[in-house]
Amino acid sequence: MNQQSTDAPREGVLRVATVNVNGIRAAYKRGMADWLEGRDIDVLCLQEVRAPDKVAKDLLGEDRWEIHHHEAEAKGRAGVLTAVRRDAHGGTLLPVERRVGLAEGTNDSGRWIEDDIALPDGSKLTIVSTYVHSGEVDTPRQVDKYAFLDAMTRRLPDLVEHADHALIVGDLNVGHTELDIKNWKGNVKNAGFLPEERAYFDRYFGELGFVDVARSLAGEVPGPYTWWSYRGQAFDNDAGWRIDYHMATPALAGKAATAVVDRAASYDTRFSDHAPLVVDYRL
Repeated sequence: MNQQSTDAPREGVLRVATVNVNGIRAAYKRGMADWLEGRDIDVLCLQEVRAPDKVAKDLLGEDRWEIHHHEAEAKGRAGVLTAVRRDAHGGTLLPVERRVGLAEGTNDSGRWIEDDIALPDGSKLTIVSTYVHSGEVDTPRQVDKYAFLDAMTRRLPDLVEHADHALIVGDLNVGHTELDIKNWKGNVKNAGFLPEERAYFDRYFGELGFVDVARSLAGEVPGPYTWWSYRGQAFDNDAGWRIDYHMATPALAGKAATAVVDRAASYDTRFSDHAPLVVDYRL
């Protein structure tokens, strides 16, 4: 998997990007607009938007994007967004239905949105932008995380039945295997790499039939990571975590041509502690 931002001719390709922006206002101050302008994204999914609806839409530009944004009830927290570029593929990518929230009784405020998009070939894609709880061992935050992952487990089969293709993207806050965290031995008792959390992903990518697109394209190699702590030398040493995903139904995963982590050139040019994960799907 290439970790450099490169653009080649891509006729007949749907480009989907996901990134936890760690606050869209801060990300724009740090150069997110420059990244987005040069990347030719068709569908953009953001997590931790952490801004009012009007602010998010003004920054992205409603003249350019058709935007679906779900704010969290708690101001300045969470928030997920999906944006379809209005001129993508000649304006033929059409959002036809939108839904908010994962399951009643789940702490999913600002953490789950679904968009049904009509693709140029006549098929329907359901795309989810989600921000799973980070969790914290032996606290209510971890209880919320498991409740959310349980609700995901129940919802995924419904998505398979609902549309021709399903794609769940976002910050899922779990490293699935030892290849997904540089310092995995030091994190086996920490939220994000607990055996109980990883078992959910065994099921997602096993019994439930979804494909980890980035892993399938990269092969069995360390990373490539998508998140690095701001602390210490984590970024410079590439001591990261791979916690941002494209989870696709098999037919769609089979159309994936490339997966790229747009890792910044240097620590001081990052616009978030996460890097965008950009996947090209052959339509």
